[in-house]
Amino acid sequence: MQVSADQAEVIALKALAWLMTNDELLPVFMGATGAAEADLRENAADPAFLGSLLDFLTMDDAWVVEFCDQAGIAYELPMLARMALPGGAQIHWT
Repeated sequence: MQVSADQAEVIALKALAWLMTNDELLPVFMGATGAAEADLRENAADPAFLGSLLDFLTMDDAWVVEFCDQAGIAYELPMLARMALPGGAQIHWT
């Protein structure tokens, strides 16, 4: 399965909306990135920012499961979406 850039942005925006309502995880994200709440709103249309958000989300399987269950999407979609956004291409060393 492949995800288009447009689909990836939609998935990332859903992840951002989910993160904004997660009182436990939002401060972790903001602390890890140095972002303020205003930065989240300002950068919501930036594909590179959305990619970094998905980088953060996919660091922990429990976060992925929680987000996907709430969004009603398959567990592999956040990683597929990440791969479709800037900086998300898989590097093949061979």
